[in-house]
Amino acid sequence: MLRRPRPPPLRLRLGSPAPTMASTLAFLRPSAPSPLAASRGAARGGPSAVRVPCRSRGVSAGVSLGSEVAVGSDALFADYKPTTAFLFPGQGAQTVGMGAEAVNVPAAAKLFDKANDILGYDLLDLCTNGPKGKLDSTVISQPAIYVTSLAAVEVLRAREGGQNVIDSVDVTCGLSLGEYTALAFAGAFSFEDGLKLVKLRGEAMQDASDAANSAMVSVIGLDSEKVQELCDAANEEVDEKERVQIANFLCPGNYAVSGGVKGIEAVEAKAKSFKARMTVRLAVAGAFHTSFMQPAVSRLESALAETEIKTPRIPVISNVDATPHSDPDTIKKILGRQITSPVQWESTVKTLMGKGLEKSYELGPGKVIAGILKRINKGASIENVGA
Repeated sequence: MLRRPRPPPLRLRLGSPAPTMASTLAFLRPSAPSPLAASRGAARGGPSAVRVPCRSRGVSAGVSLGSEVAVGSDALFADYKPTTAFLFPGQGAQTVGMGAEAVNVPAAAKLFDKANDILGYDLLDLCTNGPKGKLDSTVISQPAIYVTSLAAVEVLRAREGGQNVIDSVDVTCGLSLGEYTALAFAGAFSFEDGLKLVKLRGEAMQDASDAANSAMVSVIGLDSEKVQELCDAANEEVDEKERVQIANFLCPGNYAVSGGVKGIEAVEAKAKSFKARMTVRLAVAGAFHTSFMQPAVSRLESALAETEIKTPRIPVISNVDATPHSDPDTIKKILGRQITSPVQWESTVKTLMGKGLEKSYELGPGKVIAGILKRINKGASIENVGA
């Protein structure tokens, strides 16, 4: 249940660079949000106001709480206290066979039917039968994971006690692409609008990757400071256009590095001298979450500008700054920045744990997030729900 917020509002400076992991982990206790307007009459004298929907039974439906929050206030969730979280996977979690359970749950199957109309192809057939090479492509895998993850919510809903679990969720987030799934679950936009954004996001990221010779590699066995030192050493040997950076702060001992292919090769060559256990080249189209994706930003921003985004009914933690945002315009700007900003997943999980998170559910294909969560906190409680 949302708590009545208190002033003053927290303002996020979107023009500032994405925080480092260290700064995110040590970020200041946020100010409490501004008070809810007492009535429509009170709102008329000030900024325009929007209804804040409560938790609902549908993916995108919402019911008014009977209170209003001023547009432009981004601090509605500043003092959130999480207990139960839905966590949604990102690209790389896809596997042939996912979605097979959805055909047995009408509400889940309906999501795939809607997706077919938007995408123009049989998504469920690709998910369940492949081929793997096609499913792994950025333009297919992103919509596939988005739809399968939301179908998993419907699979859970159909189980005994499933609706009670869904109703208990008071925070959500997702890994990169999964942030869009989380926003859809939280009612920030409709299933259909979210899928259209994800479709365009995948296409734009694929085009940006095709325009540059770039790659990603996971560095296993080092802390983030050592991985940064490894990146610095690699960057000394390559041109500026080949430079690398940490793109995904996943968990201790597992950080993904993105950049030009020569820079990635330099990271791989130097990794053992920095005591890394291994490096694993990632099967992605290019250097996600770096400036290599800049050509995709304007296309995504244009689509976001045309999309209706509402205040989420529960906090959705951003990949960019490990913070929940409530102002729709801020959410749009954050999503525009997300594909060129490092993913602050480790900070997100540590913050949730530090705020008292008790139980998590991974909704969608694979068990990547469960593995990451256990690496951060062995005692973390997480359950996987596939579709």
